[in-house]
Amino acid sequence: MPALSLVALVSLVSTVFAKQLDGHPPQQQHRHWAPICSGNPTNQIRGCDRYGCGNFGADRHSGKEKHVGVDVICRDGATVYAPFSGQLSGPIRFFHNGNAIDDGVQISYCVKLVCIHPIRYHGHIRRGQLLGRMLPMQKVFPGIISHIHVENCDRSDPTHLLTPDVPPLPQQGSRWATVCAGNPTNEIRGCDKYGCGYYGAPRRNGKGKHRAVDVICADGATVYAPFSGQLSGPVKFFHNGNAIDDGVQIQGSGFCVKLLCIHPIRYNGAISKGQVLGRMLPMQRVFPGITSHIHIENCDHSDPTSNLERGKGQ
Repeated sequence: MPALSLVALVSLVSTVFAKQLDGHPPQQQHRHWAPICSGNPTNQIRGCDRYGCGNFGADRHSGKEKHVGVDVICRDGATVYAPFSGQLSGPIRFFHNGNAIDDGVQISYCVKLVCIHPIRYHGHIRRGQLLGRMLPMQKVFPGIISHIHVENCDRSDPTHLLTPDVPPLPQQGSRWATVCAGNPTNEIRGCDKYGCGYYGAPRRNGKGKHRAVDVICADGATVYAPFSGQLSGPVKFFHNGNAIDDGVQIQGSGFCVKLLCIHPIRYNGAISKGQVLGRMLPMQRVFPGITSHIHIENCDHSDPTSNLERGKGQ
């Protein structure tokens, strides 16, 4: 084959391969999606408000249906970016009533972003490029946590892909990582009408002691792994199937810990320190007025407090 023809063939193959790679699903392009909304670099998921919760699988229509998307926090009017590279198509009408937020776009393969106004509905877009702007959600739902509804076309859970490539806080050092979004120092629950959250607090009218620590966490908040290890579960604390009767155990180097009142993204396999572990369950449904929290219990019932104190006393 003449040298010029060979060069042309190699160039053509390289171009085709590059286009195919860019069109691959986001799971193959990058481990995680890019930040979607300006002002929310970690793709933080909406917790709970009077309209409901933003996590995947949250109740809808008085428990008759489940949320098949994830609500990524985004202030009204904020800039929206493409989470991965792909082909645009739309518009997407979620409400079908022409209200102020009834707009959106689909990116193949294959995600719908709703309650945004895209700069265009067709053509190719690259990961991190300007996609559009957040619509005025407060006009339609006053007091809601404004958000972009992110829904996989096959209605699977996109939560693990929304996790940032970099943990939300530096996770070096011997102490455990931040456990709950919104509580960077692992603040421990104080006392409320149900009791106190510190290790050794009275239980059962003083007949028992709390052999764990309650780390404050808002209902629906993202939960992270405090250290690297192997998952096992589920772990049931109440054994009655209530709304918060779920959890998981992590076995790591020198540590074995149960995290309860959370729903993990999975019950088995390896997890790294700072990775998304799951979400906080709706504790207010079971104990109205309590300080919502994750129950963190060492497997040997020793006190985990010193490992949770990120940055204190340094």
